[in-house]
Amino acid sequence: MSSAPSNSIKNSPRIAIIDDDASVRSSLVMLLETRQWLTTEFERAQDFLETANPLEFNCVLIDVRIPGVNGLELFDELIRRSKHHNTYLPPVIFLSGHGDIPLVVRVLKQGAVDFLEKPADHRSLIDAIARAIHTDEKARADFLGQADILKEIAELTQRERMVLTEIVAGYLGKQIADHLAISPKTVEAHRLHICQKLNVRTSMELAAKLRDIPPSLWQ
Repeated sequence: MSSAPSNSIKNSPRIAIIDDDASVRSSLVMLLETRQWLTTEFERAQDFLETANPLEFNCVLIDVRIPGVNGLELFDELIRRSKHHNTYLPPVIFLSGHGDIPLVVRVLKQGAVDFLEKPADHRSLIDAIARAIHTDEKARADFLGQADILKEIAELTQRERMVLTEIVAGYLGKQIADHLAISPKTVEAHRLHICQKLNVRTSMELAAKLRDIPPSLWQ
């Protein structure tokens, strides 16, 4: 395993390279460092799983045919961990000398951002990583923004979260009161507290703020 040279810019994008072929890793490192991108090499999938925090990288390059835990199994495990722990997974690009259509379709459906056949043209590889870094910038910001909102929701009482779920589902005060067997005045009091704690003024603003966050994350 190796890291980028010390003269790299601290805030440059970080790229993880997971490939058992040392010559391929070395070639990729030299190529990516021409763009001032920081690189970290991993020979096996298990090395990455045991020692790396995916959140620290802006793009992950994975060779499909890694001995032991292969690239596809690694991707499956990264997705599983991300969902289980509700953590951010940066964009993944697959590299393979044995690509086929079903394989490409599978990994793209799972969320990989690109699939390149070895030996990848340098310009194509640079362009693919640049797109992944751009994707990461927005996706990471969205994820962190969602995490901040979930922290705000965590400050709500259990009853307030129940009312919040009803509001986001589009129910009116009277309907919420009937569903939860409480008075409309109590519903309104909860709504005001919820809006205050989530820094919004109206139920419409509240629904807009939570538009991309499924209720299952706070219920």
